[in-house]
Amino acid sequence: MNLVNMGNKILFLCVSLLAYVNSYAKVVLPAYFTDNMVLQQNTEVTFHGKAVLGKILKVTTGWNNEVYVTQVNKDGYWSLSVPTPAAGGPYTLTFTDGKKLQLKNVMVGEVWFCSGQSNMEMPVAGWGKVMNYEQEITEANYPSIRLFQVKKNTSVIPLSDMESTMGGWQECSSATIPEFSSLAYFYARSLWKELNVPVGVIDCTWGGTPAEAWTSYETLKQVLGFREELAKMEQLDFDPIRMEKAYNQERSEWQSLFSKEDKGMEEDKPCWIAPDLSEGQWWDMCLPDYWEKNGLKNFDGVVWFRRSFEIPAEWIGKPLKLNLGMIDDEDITYFNGVEIARGAGYMTPRTYTIPAKLVKAGKAVLAVRVSDFGGEGGIHGKAEDLYVEADGKRISLAGDWKYRIGLSLTGFPPAPISPVQSSSYPTVLFNAMVKPWTAFPIKGVIWYQGEANVGRSEQYGDLFPALITDWRRQWRSDFPFYFVQLANFMESKKIQPDSEWAALREAQTKALKLDQVGMAVTIDIGLADDIHPKNKQEVGRRLALVALAGSYGKNVSSSAPVFQNYIIKGNKMELDFGQKQDGFQIKGTTLKGFTIAGPDRVFYPAEAMVHDGKIILSSTEVPAPLAARYGWADNPDCNLYGENGLPVAPFRTDCW
Repeated sequence: MNLVNMGNKILFLCVSLLAYVNSYAKVVLPAYFTDNMVLQQNTEVTFHGKAVLGKILKVTTGWNNEVYVTQVNKDGYWSLSVPTPAAGGPYTLTFTDGKKLQLKNVMVGEVWFCSGQSNMEMPVAGWGKVMNYEQEITEANYPSIRLFQVKKNTSVIPLSDMESTMGGWQECSSATIPEFSSLAYFYARSLWKELNVPVGVIDCTWGGTPAEAWTSYETLKQVLGFREELAKMEQLDFDPIRMEKAYNQERSEWQSLFSKEDKGMEEDKPCWIAPDLSEGQWWDMCLPDYWEKNGLKNFDGVVWFRRSFEIPAEWIGKPLKLNLGMIDDEDITYFNGVEIARGAGYMTPRTYTIPAKLVKAGKAVLAVRVSDFGGEGGIHGKAEDLYVEADGKRISLAGDWKYRIGLSLTGFPPAPISPVQSSSYPTVLFNAMVKPWTAFPIKGVIWYQGEANVGRSEQYGDLFPALITDWRRQWRSDFPFYFVQLANFMESKKIQPDSEWAALREAQTKALKLDQVGMAVTIDIGLADDIHPKNKQEVGRRLALVALAGSYGKNVSSSAPVFQNYIIKGNKMELDFGQKQDGFQIKGTTLKGFTIAGPDRVFYPAEAMVHDGKIILSSTEVPAPLAARYGWADNPDCNLYGENGLPVAPFRTDCW
């Protein structure tokens, strides 16, 4: 080695060493210790982080100017516990190991962890656009409410830290609230108005995710239905590279079978995309819309769509913008027999480009292969979002399309899920987004999730209570856990004994057997055609009522009467809600939403009336009633409320 190269190497080593030393030249804290944060009052917070090896680390608390001391260990880590006072602030926290780090504008108050899927994630503005969102943003001036949004991430092993999308904690303002969880914000606002103390809310959410993704490995391996997948994780030493390799092999085998069984494919090549294909065996469907509303009830699988339109002469040789709204779940899109794009994500807008070289005047044909693996499926969204465009001129694609079924997933093995790329894989969201917070004291949790588990209600009845117990164990705290029961959604039907949404709502209620667990009922404020109801203000208010009564000892009424028991008297059923007086109000002229059945287990609409605090049911079709149900449908028409204006929760007396 010549002297020049040796000198360069020494210089490189010196610079690297200096960079390493500088990286520990001041205290480094986890992402949740920042300016503007809220600490839970009247508890102990464990401050921890990195600092210079062997140094003495001091923390000075602004609320009493006490100094707490510990030593940085040989690995550069330190931690110490500090008691927090009653609510107040703002304060300054000072950390020093010789070099000083200060956190300013720190409040002490109530901290709530707000988690779940898209209805908890739904922002005030952004893709959510809640009711009166523009006014809500303008009026969002609450400096004592603090916001923290967790950056989306997955991991097959538990992590010790995470990232914020907002640069840490922020004061609630018109600038910080538009992309934040609307439900978390409205909940915090309701609490602040009643408690008059600082409130911190942590937005830890991911749309479309199932409960198992939010549950730890240790707990999930005890829940039936997940043991095989978790055993595979253990066999592969939780190595993401090995796990992804195994997934790719499984996916390749599954995709080969998937394509082989798809009638629209021949030898792995599409056969229903040619512009001159005969459409004699195809049916009409008006798009955009979910196919469940258009004759394909409860269908999961592959549906091919075709739509022809005329390309004007002035578009020849120009790239075209193709907008297909949203597609649930995946699509492959063809133009005049040529593949032009692939997309995924049930709420992801599909905007594609048709290459200029393919654009010729005259008839053109779009073919879209849509694959749906659960829940609703199809090309959905708004009619104005389906079009092809060039030079400012737009051709609408909304209206009748031709469709044909390629493959039904009934009896077909489920698609493998990537442990690295998917947010739905077991444990990955708990590991990356929840676990880091378990060292940060909180008052409790609010939760809105369950849509992604519809169809697996029996399993959810075990999984959801296990998740709650799991989180409490991880935090080492029996904190309150309050959740939202799924809202009404999809087509309204009077009789729907096989409703999977109703079954999931019932599964959610099994968690109420746990101590300090409460439920906000929203069976009356959903939307038939939108899985994301816009009235998040009322959901936040109802959750806050549950918390104010259950956690803060406020004299507020937080729920409607709850069904307790029943007796059968001749051809009538008498439902008992444990009340001596009526305690009900009916919104409308007649009481709706009840059905009854006899020994044949066939349900009929029931005539219902309130008498002495009980509900009396009968039907001329059911001379010997055995079972009753209320609100048992995807989107039930039910109108029974408590005197406090809160809806009675759906229930059933049978276990058929």
